[in-house]
Amino acid sequence: MPTGKDFVQHMNNLTVLPHSLAIYGLGQMGFAIKGPDGVLIIDACLTDVIRERFGDSWARAYSPPVEPGQLSNVTACLVTHEHMDHLDPLTVAGVAVASPDAHFISPGWCTEILSGECQVAAARQHVPVAGQPMTIPGTSARLTAIPSAHYAKEYDDAKGYRWFGYLIEWNGVTVYHAGDTIIHPGYVDTLKSLPTADVAIIPVNGRDWCREELLGAVGNLMPVEAAWLAKECGWSVVIPGHNDLYPTNVIPQSAILDAFSTGAPRQPLKWVQPGELYYYVK
Repeated sequence: MPTGKDFVQHMNNLTVLPHSLAIYGLGQMGFAIKGPDGVLIIDACLTDVIRERFGDSWARAYSPPVEPGQLSNVTACLVTHEHMDHLDPLTVAGVAVASPDAHFISPGWCTEILSGECQVAAARQHVPVAGQPMTIPGTSARLTAIPSAHYAKEYDDAKGYRWFGYLIEWNGVTVYHAGDTIIHPGYVDTLKSLPTADVAIIPVNGRDWCREELLGAVGNLMPVEAAWLAKECGWSVVIPGHNDLYPTNVIPQSAILDAFSTGAPRQPLKWVQPGELYYYVK
């Protein structure tokens, strides 16, 4: 798999045909998506900022496939919430310089970090209204922000919903990136009211007392919940995420496979490695 500048060059050279999208793994819940008229990155964490600020228990398990300053081809940077493995300030600041025309889409809870530490100008920032589709600037992609719950579905009158997932309709393909979430009241009904995802990227690293109390980690979907959700929503392909970057905050991949084998045995699963291309054709 290409890395660094070769990774960017591979993306630039790839032709995206009708009814398809190129999905690149960046690690954790980080992905790059190339369509016919742009490149999106979502929740990219490409530095060791969490270990540097919170200690060695949060050391990365592997190097990033690309450095933030090498991402010179980004049309829009999407952030689902302000946790550093989703809004890495060093990654965002690097992308903002490397791709000076890129736009930044996030919940209102992220605005202060984007404007301050990341030095992203207000004119480049966009806060979507939950449930109201918008066109991602510079592309033909249509985005709908969906409230998530990590663990609660938090809302502030000034900032709006704290946690977002994004439904992206682009080039005849629909991708759902859930951000961080658990199943919460109204969640499934909301998903069913929107176009069904061809590819669903969901966080499946579970949750437990030890990680919550001893590490301060906020968890996500249990494997059995993820399998039920995939079957209930009718997704074509599921990409499990959030289960590789930090060894202290993962569960065995076999637990996910076992849950899907029992709860959704016909559900296609795809693990996308950091730097790997998954080319989806509908």
